[in-house]
Amino acid sequence: MLLDLKKIFSQESESCSFDYSMDLSSTGLNGVFPFVSPVAVKGIVESRDGSARLKANVSFDFSIPCDRCAERIDRHYDFAFSHVLVRSLENNEDDDRFIEVRDEKLDLDKLMREDILLELPTKFLCIDDCRGLCPICGKNLNEGPCDCGGHPTDPRLEVLEKLLH
Repeated sequence: MLLDLKKIFSQESESCSFDYSMDLSSTGLNGVFPFVSPVAVKGIVESRDGSARLKANVSFDFSIPCDRCAERIDRHYDFAFSHVLVRSLENNEDDDRFIEVRDEKLDLDKLMREDILLELPTKFLCIDDCRGLCPICGKNLNEGPCDCGGHPTDPRLEVLEKLLH
């Protein structure tokens, strides 16, 4: 969605609201496409003394395998974002508190996509203390211990094991 903010920046209008759905089903993470529902985007842009304040809320359903045990994780996410929009950064080129809106048009889809991807966790776990899979037999260790006969000792640690016995 492209927002025309000309009236906001010139203060002809005090606010502009938006409410739409965005498709991220083709966005991949870790080799899968986890966005299983359209992203609902709602918000408002308000005029502020030559700049603008954007407030947005997004919600969506998300499904991805656990990074340790590969069990499917289904979650619903709700995030809130806020940004200060300016026509030009001028001397504040490195200031990440502001978003420069060239030609007074904002690509809201691009901004919301970046915000969502930055807000998602870097590791997806089914439970906080997921035990993962047995490296020998592949059994999900969250379901109990495996029967594969123990785990070989790392050869680098054999000397320490001898000290313990």
